[in-house]
Order: sequence, then C-alpha cells, then structure tokens
Amino acid sequence: MSAPAGTDLGARLDTVRERIVAAGGDPERIDLIAVTKGFGADAVRSALDHGLVDIGESYAQEMAAKVDELDAASPSSPPPPPPVQPRWHFIGRLQSNKVRKIAPFVTLWQSVDRLSLGAEIAQRAPGAAVLAQVGLTGEESKGGCPEARLPALVDGLRDLGLDVRGLMTIGPLGPPEDARPVFRKLRQLAERYEVVDCSMGMSADLEVAVEEGTTMVRLGSALFGPRPRTAGVRH
Repeated sequence: MSAPAGTDLGARLDTVRERIVAAGGDPERIDLIAVTKGFGADAVRSALDHGLVDIGESYAQEMAAKVDELDAASPSSPPPPPPVQPRWHFIGRLQSNKVRKIAPFVTLWQSVDRLSLGAEIAQRAPGAAVLAQVGLTGEESKGGCPEARLPALVDGLRDLGLDVRGLMTIGPLGPPEDARPVFRKLRQLAERYEVVDCSMGMSADLEVAVEEGTTMVRLGSALFGPRPRTAGVRH
C-alpha cells in the first residue's frame, strides 16, 4: 500500500472547509470522514494528527490490517502512538461473513443494506450504531436497499437492537449536479424516519451534498490526493 500522495493534508483540509462554507454549510456541524482506502496506515496517522478522527474504510481485510499496524510497535523503532484513537466507519459493501473480523473496532456501520447483514452485526456487536444504506440511483453496483424496502429494513434493524442513527447513499456517476435529486430524496427520507444523520457526498459532489443537508461527507481524494493505482483489491 502506498503512502498518501503529497504531504499537504493541512492545506487540503483547509480547502475542504472553505468549500463547505461556500456552499452554505458549517464545517463544525458536518462530520468529515477521511477515507483512507488504498493508502497505508500512515494516512490514518496523518489524519489523526490533523484532527480527523473519523476514518472510513471499504474493505474488511484492509481495515483490520491498519488497525493491527496502528496498534503494533516495532521493538527497534516504535512509531509514535496516535494522538487519539480513530473512530472507524465501515462504508463499503460488506459480506456477512466478514463482520466478525472488524466488529470489535467499528464505530459506525454506514452501509447496512439488508437485514441479514444487520443480524450478523447485532450478534457480533450488540447495540451497534448503523446507517441504513439506500440505493437511489438504480445502479446495483453501488449497493443499497431499494427505497420501497427501506421501512422494513429500518424497522428490522431496530428490532435487532441496533441503533439506527441515519441513512447513507452514494450519488450517481456524472456531473455533481446529477446528485442533487438523490441527496434531496435521502434528506426527505431521513426526516420521514426521524433519524438524525445523512451520510451523502464525496470529494466531487461535496457542495451539492452540503446544500441538500448532509451531516457527514466521505472524502478521499479531496484530502489525500489521487488514490494509488494499486488500490482497489476487494477484500
């Protein structure tokens, strides 16, 4: 795994906050999820050094490996301990049989799109905080529960004893403005189900997400630059 591109995370973070303000948002009220997928544990350390404690990962094996690396200390030259412990967010499509590997350290499961996955999380991490992922673009590759099945999913997750904090979605491919109806719909659904959080918006469509009421954005390239070309191995 490669180190994050460049060493200017501080400058990139300032730019992100300026983009949020320009879109009418308050950087203090929107959680920034630093997506370190494809980068090494050094990217997590850098994020923590800059006050970004919410760390997003898409692959269970990659997340587990980073947790181990951050916890490990070399006898000869131990790395400095992180200033704070990361709050790990799982944001990718997840097979139920991978839950056990990462259940001990996930703070928020953002991509729960079916009850069978929720049941496994409830077994491994009772009372865990989750977001119900909704598929609103028609692109099956992005995952997400169809809108018509969302009531059953939310009720079922609550019946399992999980803490349904909100909803998550992924915008469509294409110009950022194409994401507006998707993000607006997610905000409406969140209000209907009386949940607080809307996780929507990434590096390219950040402004649209802010304008439509996101409470957390998932940022990779906006913070770390282009992801290494070797990234993307599925786990």
